[in-house]
Amino acid sequence: MDRQELAAFLRSRRERITPADVGLPGGPRRRTPGLRREEVAQLAYMSTEYYTRLEQARAPHPSREVLGQLARALRLSDAERDHLHHLAGTPQGPPPGPCREVRQSIVDLLHRLPQAAAIVLSASYEVIAWNELAAALMEDFSALPRRDRNLVRRAFLGPRPHGRRLYGVSDADEFARSSAQHLRATAARYPDDPELTALVGELLAGSEEFARLWAGHDVTAVPTLRKTFDHPLVGPVTVNCDVLDITDQDQRVVIYTAAPGTPSAEALRLLSVVGTQRMGVPG
Repeated sequence: MDRQELAAFLRSRRERITPADVGLPGGPRRRTPGLRREEVAQLAYMSTEYYTRLEQARAPHPSREVLGQLARALRLSDAERDHLHHLAGTPQGPPPGPCREVRQSIVDLLHRLPQAAAIVLSASYEVIAWNELAAALMEDFSALPRRDRNLVRRAFLGPRPHGRRLYGVSDADEFARSSAQHLRATAARYPDDPELTALVGELLAGSEEFARLWAGHDVTAVPTLRKTFDHPLVGPVTVNCDVLDITDQDQRVVIYTAAPGTPSAEALRLLSVVGTQRMGVPG
């Protein structure tokens, strides 16, 4: 670990980011360019003291998780992220499990789609990023513990109010089948990930349907191009489904759009106004 080079690199990346880049007010009394140390620490979910010690070349060896948080807070490119890991003496190898870090450019993309509901799924079907319309259409993922954001767990083990499965989508059974097939392929790619192993074990123990599908050893699925959500506030919302693969992260962006001029388009417009404020009925 080259503490001096790591410290210099962190300072250089911090100084190139403006407060506006990360949604912070600029203020009139900034003496140095870029972000303050405490702002980077806040964005990276760590103490200001620890981040300060990193920039002063006095901190102990940072973990992979800490490096990932710093890379996202500082909006590093893939090349810069690799460089950060090398400076810290922790070169990035094959991940032990599905990646949960979403590139800032992808997060920004979600929020540039005001008329579309969009989410990012990890390889294990965890919702790891979403925009406001997706929260209004499906549910407020920010209000859920992380384990409850997994759509496979929800499909097989989740609540079914009024007999509705998985937000009342019209293809709930097809989604359950395809997600089980995708999950088997994911488990083969990450055989040493304890979290993924625990998820599969929980599904096998709790769902006869999942156990039957798992025993089939299928790993291919037909994509769904259109589905209808049975929303508790605005009723049925029929949307087109487009999936963008982020191959280097083993993630997928799922985008739901309604045909212009249809009742579903109007329903999405209403949800974009209402948001999650009146979403008192869980999916």
